[in-house]
Amino acid sequence: MRSFFAWGVTKYLTRRRSLAASGAAALLALALVYGVYWLQLRQVELQKTVDVVVPKDFIPAGSTLTRDLLEYKPIYAGALQSGMIREMAEAVGQETMVPLGSGEPLLVWKLDRLHLLPDKEHSTFQIPKEYLLSVSNGIRAGDEVRIYVSDPEGEPRRLFSHNITVASVKSAANVEVDNPKQSNLLSRANGDAEKMYVSRLEANGSIDQINLNLSEEEWMEIDKLCSSGKARLVIALTAAAIERTASGAETQWQKEGTS
Repeated sequence: MRSFFAWGVTKYLTRRRSLAASGAAALLALALVYGVYWLQLRQVELQKTVDVVVPKDFIPAGSTLTRDLLEYKPIYAGALQSGMIREMAEAVGQETMVPLGSGEPLLVWKLDRLHLLPDKEHSTFQIPKEYLLSVSNGIRAGDEVRIYVSDPEGEPRRLFSHNITVASVKSAANVEVDNPKQSNLLSRANGDAEKMYVSRLEANGSIDQINLNLSEEEWMEIDKLCSSGKARLVIALTAAAIERTASGAETQWQKEGTS
């Protein structure tokens, strides 16, 4: 009697283990089928195309984007990256901070709206060459400068107590002065103060024209002082731009270090 009972219990347990094993195998098979289905579905999704905005041709740094300079280009959804611009309206009217290659998807960080344009209280004035005594060779677009007056009939002095923003510096060939190997604008956009410094050691030309963002009163004061041909301006580079970039890079590094 006892052996029959033990045999029944053993058979019952064996059957339960068999059912459990069968159930586990069925679940694993179901999970495998679902996984393969999900991967196939994901592959199909990645192979779909989406439109991104790209330049039709090469666009140099400092250019204002217009509709006729841009077009849509389809790319695989799997190649879509964060920061790529997909709507034309997001790009039109913005200024390029770095050169853009033909057919290269536009990235948000490469553009800035009204980057070096004056605000409502200022205008961009090209300083006449006859008004200039010297201009620091290290000045680049976006820098802050100090303006001094050299007057043979009076003591040299600083003209304004505040710094002035440089809108652009052009060579005699009317090309923005920069380092063709390492763009100052690109280094500024990346928050890399060291590369900003290095980029100033080589340039594609010497400064022939300088444009400053000035208020009407500031320009009239400069014109009044220099129009006689006696007083002339000395425009000197300040460290403000590089210091801000270095500070911004350090802040970003601290954020990344604590995240």
